[in-house]
Amino acid sequence: MTSSPVAPAPVLDSSRLAKLREALLAASFTADGCLDLLGPTAYAALARSEAVPALRATRGGSPLETLVLLFLLQQPVPYAAAAVALPVEDCLADGWLVRDGEQVRATVDVRPYANEVAGLPSADAWVVSDLGCAVGGAGGIGSGETAAGIARRDLVLGVGGASTTLANLTVRRPVREALDLGSGSGVQALHAARHAQRVTATDLNPRALHFTRLTLALSGFENTATAEGSLFEPVGDRRFDLIVSNPPFVISPAGRFTYRDGGMAGDELCRSVVRGAAAHLEPGGYCHLLANWQHVKGEDWQERLAGWVAGTGLDAWVVQREVQDAAQYAELWLRDGGDHRGPGSDYQDRYGEWLDTFEAAGVEGIGFGWITLRASGASDPTVRIEEWPHPVEQPLGPHIESWFARQDFLREHDDAGLLAARFVLADEVVQEQVGAPGAEDPEHVILRHNRGMRRATKVDTVGAGFVGVCDGTLAAGEIVDAIAQLLGEEKVVLRDRVPESLRLLTEQGFIEPAV
Repeated sequence: MTSSPVAPAPVLDSSRLAKLREALLAASFTADGCLDLLGPTAYAALARSEAVPALRATRGGSPLETLVLLFLLQQPVPYAAAAVALPVEDCLADGWLVRDGEQVRATVDVRPYANEVAGLPSADAWVVSDLGCAVGGAGGIGSGETAAGIARRDLVLGVGGASTTLANLTVRRPVREALDLGSGSGVQALHAARHAQRVTATDLNPRALHFTRLTLALSGFENTATAEGSLFEPVGDRRFDLIVSNPPFVISPAGRFTYRDGGMAGDELCRSVVRGAAAHLEPGGYCHLLANWQHVKGEDWQERLAGWVAGTGLDAWVVQREVQDAAQYAELWLRDGGDHRGPGSDYQDRYGEWLDTFEAAGVEGIGFGWITLRASGASDPTVRIEEWPHPVEQPLGPHIESWFARQDFLREHDDAGLLAARFVLADEVVQEQVGAPGAEDPEHVILRHNRGMRRATKVDTVGAGFVGVCDGTLAAGEIVDAIAQLLGEEKVVLRDRVPESLRLLTEQGFIEPAV
């Protein structure tokens, strides 16, 4: 795909960016500062692209209010007010602002971002994106070219729900090399730069790479580099300890937006990222990506995705969070692109084009979810593909790392090894008994985990008894023998039966190997 000629984004000048960053901090133009100013209601409304509550909260004329009006609400402010809050002449010279008579306007959205990484204190950062594209796609831009002469296909989005989800899923640990594949405005690179010695950000859109550099430089990071090109092409045969990707995964009939439409048929782009990750992960490295995949008539979607991973040598955990039918999916992305605001006949034609494409490919639905891959080096990799539409605890990254660690443990222990191991009950696991009111014994017992994936599983009397006493003191086999004696069962028979349950409880995180 080639990019259209576009208007330039602000100039990248490190010394003046440092002055701009100091001004933003001095005015408390940070995530916490904006929340304090606007209050939770107006702040939450901004995340939904609703500006009215924030406009009502910014009538006082303080430097912070001026910055909110300029960069978040895209309102003109008097030159004199901007001069109090910013090094205004530098901002005009570098293209952050433009003159409009006695007023100035912002040329880009600069959004405060609480850059949080597990194990590190929160740090103030800013994400730079095109005006009107901070959240919610290109729907608010209008048709054709933007007011700045930027082709809509080349727009660069800011922080959205998908980017936040991916950031929360990522395993955070000190690493040498990290790769942000399809960086957009640089949100994932911003997180990675806090725990990686070096971050490489790639994108097919040169404007996106420029915005990535603006985001990282304004936020004070120098341990980063960018490379232009498609997927893994710009990095050659380099390997990374961490790969993160919020790729243009939308399955569309025609590539209209570089940020969302990958230009490949169906879900081939996401499959290509999965297949390509194997050649670019260091031993023990993780790859996290968000993805869409087709549910094709006559095919099992789980078997289809298992085929993406087959032969890569990678462990994989695929979680489907939602499924939409073809009509719902078309409507979602037509609205994202603002097509619903155009002439009715144009919208209907585009809608029909989406449905024709899906019908021709036998697509009955589209799955939304996330994929985590790890280069474990195992001769028999673990591949888990599941549907989980239920609420989860964020950030989920620490729980994902624990899940993969438990797969290593289970691979290394046969049934005898499991019975010889010691286990502890995971934090915040509770037991529920279900039965008719007044009944002497419950019909069944449910274990419920209030952390991570927040799973629940039914256990029998043996399972309930086991988790009730596994505190790391006794080996699993010793506990099983004691339960057998209490129940009057043969120890050998129970020892043969229990390992399967131990594997399930360990895999799902209800019990953990004692350290």
